[in-house]
Amino acid sequence: MNTQISNTLFEEGKRLMPGGVNSPVRAFNAVKRNPLFINHAKGSKIYDEDNNEFIDYVCSWGPGILGHAHPQVIEAVQKACLDGLTFGAPTKKEVEIAELINELMPSMEMLRLVSSGTEAVMSAVRAARGFTGRDMIIKFKGCYHGHSDGLLVKSGSGLLSNAVPDSAGVPKGYTDYTLIAEYNNKDSVSQLFDEYRDKIACVVVEPVAANMGVILPEDDFLPFLRKITQDNDSLLIFDEVITGFRLRLGGAQGYFNIKPDLTTLGKIVGGGMPVGVYGGRKDVMSTVSPLGKVYQAGTLSGNPVAVTAGIETLKILKSNPSLYEKIDHNAEKIQKAFLSSNIKVHVNRIGSLMSAFFTETPVVDYNTALSSNTESYATYFSHMLENGIYIAPSQFEAMFVSASHTDMDIEKTCSTILSFI
Repeated sequence: MNTQISNTLFEEGKRLMPGGVNSPVRAFNAVKRNPLFINHAKGSKIYDEDNNEFIDYVCSWGPGILGHAHPQVIEAVQKACLDGLTFGAPTKKEVEIAELINELMPSMEMLRLVSSGTEAVMSAVRAARGFTGRDMIIKFKGCYHGHSDGLLVKSGSGLLSNAVPDSAGVPKGYTDYTLIAEYNNKDSVSQLFDEYRDKIACVVVEPVAANMGVILPEDDFLPFLRKITQDNDSLLIFDEVITGFRLRLGGAQGYFNIKPDLTTLGKIVGGGMPVGVYGGRKDVMSTVSPLGKVYQAGTLSGNPVAVTAGIETLKILKSNPSLYEKIDHNAEKIQKAFLSSNIKVHVNRIGSLMSAFFTETPVVDYNTALSSNTESYATYFSHMLENGIYIAPSQFEAMFVSASHTDMDIEKTCSTILSFI
């Protein structure tokens, strides 16, 4: 496979940008290759600058549930561009997408549009603190909620201790009020509430963890989180930046029938453009300025072009519920290919969201995810790429199936998996 142009661009990029990229995982460090520079995409395929074609299972890390450059979305965005790119003022489209989200995810009684998932979670946590008058929050080891200072932690000096920042440049004081629990471990949460009972503003969780690879919640885990937060007058925040409208129209909360107090969204809601959303109970969201004293603002929040892409994407999903059956079924075929192969692998899947861990140990939390052999994953990644299939360049990212993947795409993917030794 010729990647000369991508290699040249990468060298030039490294001169001008940290690591040559604008988001770390794109550098391909974990798979020991140079990254591909993408030129264009259509449907299930992406094409790099050297004109190599790949079946894409990254899907821009989730928003491409319809595939790339869906004609209806593109047409609507082009029309919106002709009306102007940004106004810094309210538009009818902001109300339209808010109504659509509220209809499809009723727990979001009132919501605010922002420009990224990081911004959405950061703002939801601030609203939770403002509403409860408490400072501490609980997050889970291995769950990622964006790169805001107070959430950029995954572990501390001990399970039940205050967190130490995961990144240079984050003062420890920013994370002193962030408590770390273990995903799928109810006792770790209970112990934190026992120790800090009247100080915890909220629990923030990915209802399906998708940033340490895909890890499903155990049957009683999310109901437990709902009950313990209610019993302690704390709020439950579902970070559905990845799962929102991916598992089903109602997101993970609809899938598991759990109603959180606040929800954060992104990815699919932007239809491929930068959009984030946070919202939930009306009494909580009424604390947000200009109604209340919790301040949050954004010049490009509710950008009309980005919102247009989101509206069209959600309308298509709403009017074609059978799309979910199709993508789930195709993901299941890929899972079965792994299971029928000779690869020592453990596959986690829910709907069209999945990960293959190169371990024979069931992966149920952060520690078991780390049992996966990353060297084997890097070899597998190269095998797939050389055979025209583009997957996440990291063991600890998800594989996304889209509505644009054809039967031929799935057959080729399965046969390529089966040919891996």
